[in-house]
Amino acid sequence: MDDTPNAPEHELFLFLASTAHDMKNSISVLSGTLERLLAESSPAQDGAYPQLAHMLYQTKRLNDNLMQLLALYKKVGKPDYPFDLQPLEMGHLVDQVAAIARVLLGSRGIRLDVDVDRAQIWHVDEDLVVGVLSHAINNAIHYTCDTVRLAIREVDGSLELRVEDNGPGYPPALLEAGASAARDIGGVNFLTNSTGLGLYFSSEVAKMHRHRGRHGTLRLENGGAYGGGCFILTLP
Repeated sequence: MDDTPNAPEHELFLFLASTAHDMKNSISVLSGTLERLLAESSPAQDGAYPQLAHMLYQTKRLNDNLMQLLALYKKVGKPDYPFDLQPLEMGHLVDQVAAIARVLLGSRGIRLDVDVDRAQIWHVDEDLVVGVLSHAINNAIHYTCDTVRLAIREVDGSLELRVEDNGPGYPPALLEAGASAARDIGGVNFLTNSTGLGLYFSSEVAKMHRHRGRHGTLRLENGGAYGGGCFILTLP
């Protein structure tokens, strides 16, 4: 069966992608404004501070989702997607992720612990991996008690990137959804699982990274250094 979309469908897809891109740009402006307002105020002096912090969290969620939708629209993992595998120092990767999350972490009073060999170099698509880790940290910020951990290390010849928290951990249903999302998008209920798109996107990014017959993987578990949820991206 030929799955190539006809002209009207193709035009609709282009329109939807263009609209999503425009929305993402607007949300990025809104997010930047909220970050500036939070940086200029303090919880003790501004009664609206908690509401501004919550608005920033929600705008970052929307921005993540639109970025992921656009990447998937461009056929992530297919030859026509501009997948850019380059050597990257892990210190530089961590700095980018921490900078993106800095204001939101500060507004929630959450500490980011980092465990990484900054000089370690790995071949990754920088933009996609930064997007995956940023999404995972944004999600952890919502559920943790007061700490998020970003740990990167080599394990059995692969690079393991972990985002952990000290919250209550993932419920069994989400752990099952995470496992099915890594295999089949149909296994995720987008109506009830707000992280479904993020899990699917992260899984696709993991699989794009291939080396000597191996590809990356994504898994969720509970435990880790703090006993909470663990988002684990493994790249060959």
